[in-house]
Amino acid sequence: MPRNHHPKAVLSALAAALLISGCGGPAAPSAASSPEATGSAAAGFPVTLDNCGVTSTYRRPPQRAVSLNQHATEVMLSLGLEKSMVGTGYLDDKILPEYQAAYDGVKVLSKEYPSFEALLEAEPDFVYGGWTSTFDEKEGRSRAAFTKAGINTRLNTEECPTGPVDVSAMDEEIRTVAKIFGVPERAEERLGKLHATLDAVESRLTGVTPVKLFVYDSGDKTAFTAGGKGIGNEMIRRAGGVNLFADLDKAFGDVSFEQVAQRAPEAIVIYDYGDQSVEDKKKFLLAHPALKDVPAIKNQRFAVLPLSSTVVGVRVPAAVESLARQLHPGRVQ
Repeated sequence: MPRNHHPKAVLSALAAALLISGCGGPAAPSAASSPEATGSAAAGFPVTLDNCGVTSTYRRPPQRAVSLNQHATEVMLSLGLEKSMVGTGYLDDKILPEYQAAYDGVKVLSKEYPSFEALLEAEPDFVYGGWTSTFDEKEGRSRAAFTKAGINTRLNTEECPTGPVDVSAMDEEIRTVAKIFGVPERAEERLGKLHATLDAVESRLTGVTPVKLFVYDSGDKTAFTAGGKGIGNEMIRRAGGVNLFADLDKAFGDVSFEQVAQRAPEAIVIYDYGDQSVEDKKKFLLAHPALKDVPAIKNQRFAVLPLSSTVVGVRVPAAVESLARQLHPGRVQ
């Protein structure tokens, strides 16, 4: 996860524990309640899933879900689950236009992360986070705290990979969320459209010579870049590029600008997010003395992707198409 990307909330774990045990307000509904208490069990339930070291059992589809972070929210909206959502929070970018109307019908709990107290006030039965920081133990939002309150949780699996992350992770994430909500057919419909985009890009790039790339996320003393373990590496490959730091054994990491110069990228992909604009990042790189002889700098060859498109979620295929268009404009229009 990019550094300094997620500010933290302010509720302590102790306060959260007191809230659970001592507040007089309505208790959050239990996601583990029995079918007898909630009516007859839905078809295909209960569902038990292991996710990033946490086992959750769903007795029925969640009815009061909260999504936090862009990619989690857009996965849910892409599956038409907005009527099962009681809140959302912490976008990195504008919501995709095709989901805007659905998003407008969901309450925004906070601009960034809501406190644990605010989350409990929404009375969720399911909390779905995109980044590990969603469930920050130091801020009282650990997954264990939610479990204690009877609330199931899910974390995007790119945050706990067992190996390099590829498009199959996108498939798994969308299918699993659909399974949790009892709508598996919606996942297949969505994935059919997403893979059609990927297949079209692949056919247009047949036989193309890959472009040697360096990803610049941020950093001035060192460069924070995409390694080989995140979906970004797979996206570069599918877009007709080669990630020169694919040997970095994690999704993101720091390298020196001297290392970047030694590897001589032909193009630089800038991840767009936060307070530093793309133009400011370009100016910084163009003026860096260590990079003056790098082909990408000499030719001012840049591509841009929003950070929100470079994580496991529904934006991946369109981002692959966008990057392919920037790298190989003669092939992808």
